Amino acid sequence: MPVGKVRYYDAEKGFGFLSKDEGGDDVYVRAAALPDGVTSLKRGQKVEFGVVDGKKGEQALSVRLLDPPPSLSKAARKSPEVMAIIVEDLIKMLDNVGNGYRRGRHPDSKVAGKTAAVLRAVADELEL
Repeated sequence: MPVGKVRYYDAEKGFGFLSKDEGGDDVYVRAAALPDGVTSLKRGQKVEFGVVDGKKGEQALSVRLLDPPPSLSKAARKSPEVMAIIVEDLIKMLDNVGNGYRRGRHPDSKVAGKTAAVLRAVADELEL
């Protein structure tokens, strides 16, 4: 089976083109040739595929992904240096809230809302 890379793929239209590593013409690929659960291909993604001659040239059959698609969420993650600063600031915020609780007071709504928002944002960043 030939190995190549995705040259172009349009998920809305359900087709694209693959380039073979050994060269030659591009190979047409339809959404039906993608593995179960895969709805799109990313440009440059490495794939293995069967080939059949079609009316307008070669068409890909049974595409298999060799590289997982790049994670956009992981690519957008904050750097560890930035996260260290955010976590340190969060610790200071939580210390202030904790001190208030020790004195028998709940935080006011402005402080509580801000602290909750920062907690949610940090939790989302940790789960990426």
